[in-house]
Amino acid sequence: MTTTSGRLLSLLSLLQTRRDWPGEVLATRLEVSPRTVRRDIDRLREIGYRIDAFKGPAGGYRLDAGADLPPLLFDDDQAVALAVSLQVTATTGAGLDERIGEAALRALTTLRQVMPSRVRHRLDALPLAVVEPRADADEVDRGVLLAVGGAVHAREVLRFDYGEDSRRAEAHHLVLWRGRWYLVGWDLDRDDWRTYRVDRISPRVPNGPRFGDRELPGGDVATFVTGRFRGSEATAGWPCTGEVVVHLPLDRVRPFTSTGFAEQVGTDRTRLGEGSWSWPSLAASLCRFDADLDVVGPRELKEALKVLSDRAGRAASPGPARS
Repeated sequence: MTTTSGRLLSLLSLLQTRRDWPGEVLATRLEVSPRTVRRDIDRLREIGYRIDAFKGPAGGYRLDAGADLPPLLFDDDQAVALAVSLQVTATTGAGLDERIGEAALRALTTLRQVMPSRVRHRLDALPLAVVEPRADADEVDRGVLLAVGGAVHAREVLRFDYGEDSRRAEAHHLVLWRGRWYLVGWDLDRDDWRTYRVDRISPRVPNGPRFGDRELPGGDVATFVTGRFRGSEATAGWPCTGEVVVHLPLDRVRPFTSTGFAEQVGTDRTRLGEGSWSWPSLAASLCRFDADLDVVGPRELKEALKVLSDRAGRAASPGPARS
């Protein structure tokens, strides 16, 4: 190692990769003497790193958590993964507090300022949209995520295995919807728009040719994805919506209302509007409050509640189960 600073960075990088490092192994990896390793350990301690020495046949060192946050080192993959997480959190506010989102944005800005250009280019090649954010996101293979994001960025046809099928799709959007990663693409074999779960994608190389613009149903990716998962093509709304008056005060209803509206209409009455992908599903959802309901409308909701009531009555009646 030509300089002390360069050697310290290499030493710190090694200490961050595993819990325990024998002193002799560190010396060999750094091509220095054990005495030099001891001096470098002392230098790292002076700038805030808590490094414990442990006894044993050879003795060694362990990087532990301290009272203050010292400078950190990340490899390229770690830096990209951290930046993506910060970008998602900055967009969603972690689903908890907007201050978390603001802090994530500041951290992302700081990280980008010190990123090598090769890492920044990888991050910029990962365009994503966040729809219906959630505080957490499913883990996906970073290599697959980067490959899909790269195809979206380059506007190239992505060739991939999806379960037992081989697919070819124009890679238009990378989307995080309710904590799960999706590719929105035009399926060239089915001649239609499709959403693919990224954790089920196995990219094949090379990518196909570049493609041009294609109008997405609904006009934007958020409307398309929301409508697709709600069963309402080209619109973000639910295909079935209705209103009821729940015989509960507003504070008993509002915490369980995420996609509709709730407003107080009396000391123990709440007007509630919600939607779902079908009338039976909406009727069953409204019964979750374990309270009396007055149907405001429409007629289809009242009919679905009647069907649900009859079905529940048959299930609760005595007698042998029907096959």
